[in-house]
Amino acid sequence: MKPVPFILVIAALFSASSAFAQTNAPAAPASANGSVTPVKLPPQAPDVAAVKMRPDGQPDAEFLKHHESLVAIAKQGKAELVFLGDSITAGWESQKPIWDKAFGPYKPTNFGISGDRTQHVLWRIENGELEGFKPKVAVVMIGTNNLGADLAEGIAKGIAEIVKTIRQKSPSTKVLLLGVLPNGEKPSPVREKIQQVNAIIAQLADGKQVVFLDIGSRFLQTGGVLRKEVTTDFVHLSSTGYQIWADAITPELAELFR
Repeated sequence: MKPVPFILVIAALFSASSAFAQTNAPAAPASANGSVTPVKLPPQAPDVAAVKMRPDGQPDAEFLKHHESLVAIAKQGKAELVFLGDSITAGWESQKPIWDKAFGPYKPTNFGISGDRTQHVLWRIENGELEGFKPKVAVVMIGTNNLGADLAEGIAKGIAEIVKTIRQKSPSTKVLLLGVLPNGEKPSPVREKIQQVNAIIAQLADGKQVVFLDIGSRFLQTGGVLRKEVTTDFVHLSSTGYQIWADAITPELAELFR
C-alpha cells in the first residue's frame, strides 16, 4: 500500500479532534494548617506543548529539574540514539545490562520522564532537549498516560506533533515510532483505544525517515491476556519485558543506523 504523505496525516488528525489550550492556574492558598488545597486544573490538549503541573496549580519542580538535566545532556552533543517517553521509557535506567548490550554501540541516552503525556514530551523537545545534538535515531513511545483523559484521535494528534517537531528541529534524525503498549491484564475498552491510536499513528510512517513498529503483540498470550512475566503491574515492564522490547527493535535500529 502506498504510504500516506505525512502532511496529509497531520491535516487529518487536526480535523479529527478538538483541543483546549492550557492556561496557568493560580496557586491555591494554604490552609491554616499549612496544607495546600488542590485546584481544578484546566485540561491540557494532547497536541499543545505544556509544562507538567502540580495539584496546587504550579509547574512541577521535579519535572523541570529532570528536563534541565536532559537539556544538559543534549548540549554535550554525544548521543546518537535518544529514547523519548514516559515512565515505561524511563524504566530503562534500571535495566543497564540489557540496555548496554542492545543499544550501547549506538551511544544511547534515555529521555524518559515518569508521568509524561504527549503534551509534556512535546514541551520538552520544544524547549531544549533537541538543542546541541542531532541524534541519528529517536525512539518514541508515548501516550499511555493520556489514555484516561483523551480521545484516541487526540492522543494520535499529540504523537503526530511530536514526530513533526523532531523532524523540524533535526531533519537528519530518523524516528522509530513505537505503538502504545497494551496495558491491563485482559482486553478492555482501554485496549480498544490503544488499538485506535496505533492504527492512526501507523500512517505517519514513510518507511525511511519515520518507521512505525507495533510490538504490543509480543507481550500478549492467547485471548489477548497480558503475560504476567513481562510486567510488574500490567503497565510497567519487568526485565523480561524490556528484553522483549530490545529484541523487537534492534533489527530496525540496525537498518536505521546504516
